[in-house]
Amino acid sequence: MKILLFGKNGQVGWELQRSLSPLGELVSPDFDSGGLCGDFTRLDGIAETVRRVAPDVIVNAAAHTAVDKAESEPEHVRIINAQAPAALASEAAKLGAWLVHYSTDYVFDGSGAKPWTETDPTGPLSVYGATKLEGEDAIISSGCRHLTFRTSWIFAARGENFAKKMLRLARQHDHLTVIDDQVGAPTGADLLADVTAHAVRTALKQPHMAGLYHVAAAGETSWCGYARFILDFARQAGIRLKATPEDIAPVPTSAFPSPARRPKNSRLSTRKLEKAFDLKLPPWQTGVTRMLTEILENQYDPA
Repeated sequence: MKILLFGKNGQVGWELQRSLSPLGELVSPDFDSGGLCGDFTRLDGIAETVRRVAPDVIVNAAAHTAVDKAESEPEHVRIINAQAPAALASEAAKLGAWLVHYSTDYVFDGSGAKPWTETDPTGPLSVYGATKLEGEDAIISSGCRHLTFRTSWIFAARGENFAKKMLRLARQHDHLTVIDDQVGAPTGADLLADVTAHAVRTALKQPHMAGLYHVAAAGETSWCGYARFILDFARQAGIRLKATPEDIAPVPTSAFPSPARRPKNSRLSTRKLEKAFDLKLPPWQTGVTRMLTEILENQYDPA
């Protein structure tokens, strides 16, 4: 089996290189490498890359994810988040290949407190959310066999992330303020990559499994609760911080105005995925603990 992976250098793409490699030959182009195009602003280039590689599975982990910046460059974001996936879907349909694509809880308006299901009405609040929804719709319209995974609050030890920011601020300040009215489940890029590999293996044997699924770690928390968990873990690990979990004050989203509106309810129901693929997703604390262990061992000393 040949797998064509786009977006290999992102958080999810990096983990997908590990999880997908055992399934077959993995081709992962950079922006422009060896005649293959990974630049999603070049629609003809990525379409030609699909034709040249002729994969059995296309995995799209590339996206414009700078949510606030997206508000000022909607057309550019639309090319990457909507038109490029549409081009991949068109080529996948012609080849008879599978397309794996990642979307987001930002396709919803964030109202209520119940976990969103795959069939709930969408209502994006931002350019990012609207373009990701357009990408989803284009894939469905193409008629290609696909697995689209909506996820939320993705983290990884590699690169900058919320945990590193909280640890840095807690070393610099005695008190922190963190948003407490946005609720979701921190979800590891490694978990999403492992679920992807499992789902691809299953779907190749059972084509009726194609469709849209929600993937997120179990449980829920706010950004404030997430931050308190991080600082408590660091404290137990012997890391010296100026601010403790008790020194984090909860504040509403309005305390940090931003160009893009964020959904307050980012809960995603994963019942469909778990039933279809016989999975039980771990609690969010499990993945965050693994990430923090790696961060603290590699980048922090107790002093």
